[in-house]
Amino acid sequence: MEDQREALRKIITTLAVKNEEIQSFIYSLKQMLLNVEANSAKVQEDLEAEFQSLFSLLEELKEGMLMKIKQDRASRTYELQNQLAACTRALESSEELLETANQTLQATDSGDFPQAAKQIKDGVTMAPAFRLSLKAKVSDNMSHLMVDFAQERRMLQALTFLPVPSAPVIDLAESLVADNCVTLVWRMPDEDNKIDHYVLEYRRTNFEGPPRLKEDQPWMVIEGIRQTEYTLTGLKFDMKYMNFRVKACNKAVSGEFSEPVTLETPAFMFRLDASTSHQNLRVDDLSVEWDAMGGKVQDIKAREKDGKGRTASPVNSPARGIPSPKRMPSGRGGRDRFTAESYTVLGDTLINGGEQYWEVRYEPDSKAFGVGVAYRSLGRFEQLGKTAASWCLHVNNWLQVSFTAKHANKAKVLDAPVPDCLGVHCDFHQGLLTFYNARTKQLLHTFKAKFTQPLLPAFTVWCGSFHVTTGLQVPSSVRCLQKRGSATSSSNTSLT
Repeated sequence: MEDQREALRKIITTLAVKNEEIQSFIYSLKQMLLNVEANSAKVQEDLEAEFQSLFSLLEELKEGMLMKIKQDRASRTYELQNQLAACTRALESSEELLETANQTLQATDSGDFPQAAKQIKDGVTMAPAFRLSLKAKVSDNMSHLMVDFAQERRMLQALTFLPVPSAPVIDLAESLVADNCVTLVWRMPDEDNKIDHYVLEYRRTNFEGPPRLKEDQPWMVIEGIRQTEYTLTGLKFDMKYMNFRVKACNKAVSGEFSEPVTLETPAFMFRLDASTSHQNLRVDDLSVEWDAMGGKVQDIKAREKDGKGRTASPVNSPARGIPSPKRMPSGRGGRDRFTAESYTVLGDTLINGGEQYWEVRYEPDSKAFGVGVAYRSLGRFEQLGKTAASWCLHVNNWLQVSFTAKHANKAKVLDAPVPDCLGVHCDFHQGLLTFYNARTKQLLHTFKAKFTQPLLPAFTVWCGSFHVTTGLQVPSSVRCLQKRGSATSSSNTSLT
């Protein structure tokens, strides 16, 4: 009977999964129907706009060419009319000279003949007819302004819809994930000189396989990419993987998306475990602020809830009213809150191998601040760096300023400016805990140890605040420094 029940449960699970797949596909088909209507209306509108643009261009070209013909006609007419008028005047003058010469030749008075003949000769010499060019200044041929649209007509007759671009192929071998950046490279399967740009879409996911139809994270879109590669920078890898797909677009239409790919985005992601924090620390996601009244207020509320009335904790020493360790309830991770002067909070994710990196930015006015790692067994009264179970960098702005590396109650003063943002790199298997200026990647200090237990990120603050950034990969510059053996330099000698 139990075997049959188990078999039936498996059938139910299989049917439920199949039904979910069908429902997702139905949703996809309905969405495609809506897209067909919207996209067809858009391409029709775009087509009409393209033809109207072509008509406008031809009309503008026609007007320009007609204007050129009119201007050329006016110029030629002006030149020919001027030349015609000059010739007419020259002809009239020549005819007058001819008539005078005939009359002189026929005259009977021989005494005036020499003088008249000389005058006629001088008139002929100065006559416009003999200085006039009998060649037209311009041609009446207008063939240079003729057009032949035979070739263009054939091109227009061959005009058709632009071909839909092929789907690009993402080149995983050339793509790269590093330094919280992703460089994606793709290529076109066929030569296509009409590609105008590409559209890249990506989203975060915790599923390793091909992208699912429905995901909690939406696709993020980057348009107008002109090259066949693109680099996403400044990413926070708060999920294990990222899906990518890309499509090509010409002036009119976009092609299908490429086959989507999934890239692993390894990074150290954790949150602050509020159940471990000192009651004077107000934890909000990855931000912490020291609250002088936090312990007192929470203790009063707890006692009122238990019906025990007023707390005996003095105003100036809220930590003294904390119940004894035996009575403190256990929080997540199987440990109690820090108390007394250990203003500490731990991360919620164990480090038990590999390399991890995170950054923390603290308020410069904080009177005291520390960042490092600790075993989960760190005592609730113990301060970071004062026992063998924790390692930290500590900034003290109270009374006198100090910047020290602390472990097992030993401190080393660091000869470096105190940065406002610290990077922490933990190489568990190599036993290295290294601190950097997060902005410049200047090496500040390296602890060398043999970690015997899993570690937790650890933080402490007094009269101040800080914010932690997680989801970061180990920066390439940090790896290079470690490979060059910078951990052995005099500026970061390990505490012994």
